[in-house]
Amino acid sequence: LGIRPYFDEPFYVGFNVGGYELGLQPQEGPVEEKGVSVVTYWGVENVAEAYDSFLAQGATHHESPTDVGSGIVVASVRDPWGNLFGMIYNPHFRLDS
Repeated sequence: LGIRPYFDEPFYVGFNVGGYELGLQPQEGPVEEKGVSVVTYWGVENVAEAYDSFLAQGATHHESPTDVGSGIVVASVRDPWGNLFGMIYNPHFRLDS
């Protein structure tokens, strides 16, 4: 891409690509489930609140809200069809307007 990461840690590398987040996470062990190697993360202001809302609406737990450092919080759920849905709060990244 010719773009240097704005966040580079062993657990996550983040790029700002034209105002959108491209995040790379290392794979931990073999992928046994379909669709767990790609997660789309949607920016939210409060990850815990969004996570609880999805669970209340029928989603199932995949990853509890977790502070991964530098104020970045992520979580993910599975929708009723088994798709992964990620949520992220990243105080270092704002969508270009």
